[in-house]
Amino acid sequence: MKLTTAQALVRFLAAQYTERDGRRHRLIAATWGIFGHGNVAGIGQALLETGPDAMPFLQGRNEQAMVHAAVGYARQCGRLSAHAVTSSIGPGATNLVTGAALATVNRIPVLLLPGDTFATRPADPVLQQIEIPYAGDLSVNDTLRPVSRYFDRITRPEALIPAALQAARVLADPVHTGAVTLALPQDVQAEVHDWPPGFFAERVWHVRRPRPDREELAEAARAVRAAARPLLIAGGGIRHSAAQAALAAFAEATGIPVASTQAGKGALPYDHPADVGGVGHTGTATADELARGADLVIAAGTRLTDFTTASATLFQNPAVRFIGLNLDAYDAHKLAARPLVADAREALDELRHAVAGHRVAPAYETAYQQAKRAWERRVDQAYAVPAAEEDAPPTQAQVLGLLDGLVDADDILINAAGSLPGDLHKLWRARSADQYHVEYGYSCMGYEIPAALGTALAAPGRPVWALVGDGTYLMNPTEIVTAVQEGVPIKLVILDNHGYASIGGLSAAVGGEGFGTAYRFRGPDGAYDGAPLPVDLAANAASLGMAVIRTRTLGDLRKALAEARAADRPTCVYAQTRTPDTVSGPPPAQAWWDVPVAETATRAAAVRAREEYDRQAAQRRRHL
Repeated sequence: MKLTTAQALVRFLAAQYTERDGRRHRLIAATWGIFGHGNVAGIGQALLETGPDAMPFLQGRNEQAMVHAAVGYARQCGRLSAHAVTSSIGPGATNLVTGAALATVNRIPVLLLPGDTFATRPADPVLQQIEIPYAGDLSVNDTLRPVSRYFDRITRPEALIPAALQAARVLADPVHTGAVTLALPQDVQAEVHDWPPGFFAERVWHVRRPRPDREELAEAARAVRAAARPLLIAGGGIRHSAAQAALAAFAEATGIPVASTQAGKGALPYDHPADVGGVGHTGTATADELARGADLVIAAGTRLTDFTTASATLFQNPAVRFIGLNLDAYDAHKLAARPLVADAREALDELRHAVAGHRVAPAYETAYQQAKRAWERRVDQAYAVPAAEEDAPPTQAQVLGLLDGLVDADDILINAAGSLPGDLHKLWRARSADQYHVEYGYSCMGYEIPAALGTALAAPGRPVWALVGDGTYLMNPTEIVTAVQEGVPIKLVILDNHGYASIGGLSAAVGGEGFGTAYRFRGPDGAYDGAPLPVDLAANAASLGMAVIRTRTLGDLRKALAEARAADRPTCVYAQTRTPDTVSGPPPAQAWWDVPVAETATRAAAVRAREEYDRQAAQRRRHL
């Protein structure tokens, strides 16, 4: 069959499927694109000729945002279905890098198809080609190599066959998935080749569920039985494996409390007796106290990042040991853990049977459940709206409280950066396994709006909220236009606090005095401490096609959120927040996070911060 390379690739992708637990899914359900001279006559023409029934097309406005939208879609689909993203050469391709890093860090599949410079080099250099004197075979697309799980450059049409098969394999791999890049020179995209029919045959990629090794399982069971104060930390692997029911059954059988990372929050609903909330720097007091005293930590489906381990200061029991329950052996061995390398659902089910009849001491169970109830009272206090404040601007925690009173298990909340991830991890009451969608592996500003679009495409009919601060909004609002174009009724909540409030607070804590973090005019001494900038984010969102509801008070906000939830078009709620006070603000961090402080300084704030840094860093442990 004679087709161009681009036509063959699109036809190949349209015939790829994943299968897990007897259910099939399109591997690549749609392709995002912005067309330029690197792909308009290749992939663009191929998508047009193949048609939307075989390969739906979505028109984006920013290459990075298209990747974020694809990540949101794939995460909502349990990584069983993904999107492709095509770009031109040059700036279009390099704009993909941030999104690719985010996908790979979070282990979410996305296929990147950037155009590339001519393989045949008819003219050298061509437009947007970066000349590298010591290497003629490099292009800007090589910046995608370190952030891709698989990378290949298709310099001959026939090279597409093995590369496309490898790309599909990695996209469907539950361990090694992430960004997959096939760089496509623009001349090769349009070159014809006689393709074997088998290349376009329907192909199903089975997503495996490896069971645990018998010896590793027996060792883990012995550790569970011997532990007096065990704690399970649920990471994103619980969600990716759809292991929530297995986790609940394990917790109910053993009484072991379950804390969660940002990616794992929602693995148990907030009102499950064993759920003790987020763990680590942004965690709850309940979970962090359990972690400090735990003699056994079962790290299930988590990468154990510095936020989770409080930069290696959280697990303070001298006798603490770890079980690394993970599909990836690299993660399973972290903190010198006893590895339990397996699919999370299979491992939790088999471990529950292996410890049948064992349960933690009643006093331990009673104590952590009492601590959990105490924490919930602190959440109620942070969320509270006294009658006297109904006409006042909201705190950020009160915004979350109003949402908490409005949503049900169908709603999905999306966030990634700023101070909101910390407040959400500590305070949010997740009602369903997929309600809490906080991207904190890369914590990428600008993720929320496009991810909400991709998530809504994967979950039609469900209310999807993008929660952003003013700093994040200004980074990347472009896919509002796409949501309007496609009629996807995402709900955007903009919290305007006139600057980078999260990093401003961190700066103050580490002796930086909030330098360079406010959105203000320069004052008399040249610092950014003058009046707030006259930026109207609500007007901007309206100019991009959104319905916008401005609010000034808590009473306004309560009505606006309900109106947005019921809306059938993209709708924005704009709120200017006030600085939280000690009554209505969220509780402070319950564990440390290592941000280095100047070892020598003349300003008093930095000197004090260094003293506190040295005190906290002294608690750091290496678990061996």
